[in-house]
Amino acid sequence: MLVRIVHMHFTKDQVEKFLEIFRESESSIRSMQGCVRLELLHDIDDDCHFSTISHWEKLEDLENYRTSSLFRTVWGRVKPMFDQKPRAHSMTPL
Repeated sequence: MLVRIVHMHFTKDQVEKFLEIFRESESSIRSMQGCVRLELLHDIDDDCHFSTISHWEKLEDLENYRTSSLFRTVWGRVKPMFDQKPRAHSMTPL
């Protein structure tokens, strides 16, 4: 099992657009081979800070998603909305 955590901070005027893109794509992401779970979290103190937590059966499944046309399309739409560099961590549960 692999857990991928991605922290993202958006410009205030892009938050609603990001949420729209996430809602449009979340079922497709969840249906990727090896994706066990996908959550979107919202910071209670910062309206522009969101994190995704995705659980993958194995690293290869995450890498297949990260090289997929789905990822390129979604990330290509979301990336210009950031006002800070996103931070991503891949971790294994103990």
